[in-house]
Amino acid sequence: MDSLLDALQEGRLIELPDDDKFDSLQLLSHIIEAIPSVPANTDVEGLVLSREKNTITALGKGFACPHARVQYDEDLICSVGWSQNGINYGAHDELPVHIIIMYLVPNNQRNQYLKEISLLAKAIQNSEGKINSINDIKDLNSIRNLLLDLVISSKDIVGSDSRARMIQLETMESAVSQKVQQFSNLIIEPVTIVTGPNNKQIILAQNKDIIDSFDNSPKLVESLITNGFFENGQWRIIKKSSSHYQAGSFLYDCIALKIKI
Repeated sequence: MDSLLDALQEGRLIELPDDDKFDSLQLLSHIIEAIPSVPANTDVEGLVLSREKNTITALGKGFACPHARVQYDEDLICSVGWSQNGINYGAHDELPVHIIIMYLVPNNQRNQYLKEISLLAKAIQNSEGKINSINDIKDLNSIRNLLLDLVISSKDIVGSDSRARMIQLETMESAVSQKVQQFSNLIIEPVTIVTGPNNKQIILAQNKDIIDSFDNSPKLVESLITNGFFENGQWRIIKKSSSHYQAGSFLYDCIALKIKI
């Protein structure tokens, strides 16, 4: 399960900001779209949501594995989201989903994807003791270690147990900030954008780089309204919700993400 291990090592495991299924799928899609090796304009979100309307991708026991298939050759990639409260996902066992592992599946990786999903399902089935305690987990590092244990138990990983154990030891001391989730190369920060009747936008963020990057972006709000996100090549801002106030003012509650190269 190399792609899952790579996601854990490279910081593509996040705590989901809310317990809405489609908001969570959108955020995980955008994380994959922001990876430099993924071709520009790859609509992971559209592919995932279209498939999800016709197929429930929950594996059971609190896991779901949505995916998007693309018509080019690249590496198998995934991003992982954790919901502490659980998401009403429509799983066949009627249990809420706590862990979503989303895959981007290029043409040349379809067999590898099927193999990884099969190994993951078997690892979940064979680890019922640990999986049954998923409701009691309160922090992201414990989720990371649970997933690493699943990788190890699959007994089908290049580099054997030593690579996974090394990463596990390195991540056990990681701290997760309440406002900024920053792991090895993924940064996620909250952003608030306020607009007035003259279309003047005010960007509120703790990271000055975000303000400098988007303060003079004339298409920022238009793109948030039309597409639900806006990017400038480094940062991607994703709209979570919006509120309409008097005198034509709007407030957009957003998340900004950046994958450092």
